[in-house]
Amino acid sequence: MSKVTAGAVARTIVLLVALLNQILAMSGKQAVSIADNDIYQTVSLLFTIGASVWAWWKNNSFTPNAVKADEVLKQLKEQNKSEGGEVI
Repeated sequence: MSKVTAGAVARTIVLLVALLNQILAMSGKQAVSIADNDIYQTVSLLFTIGASVWAWWKNNSFTPNAVKADEVLKQLKEQNKSEGGEVI
């Protein structure tokens, strides 16, 4: 699974703003003016949201039974892998 870099997100945002500015200019409207700091804050916000969603989505086991179930699942995966089976 490939990871998207901050630079790729920033370049995409800059491209979208440039396209929006071009459309506005062609329509005779005032162009959007965005400072570098605004782009940094937007990228930072997107990564914060992404990290929050990822952390929430992961299986976070808090109860003793949930922790035990995670251990049993890990053992089953290791056993299946050592037997040459497909990973569960």
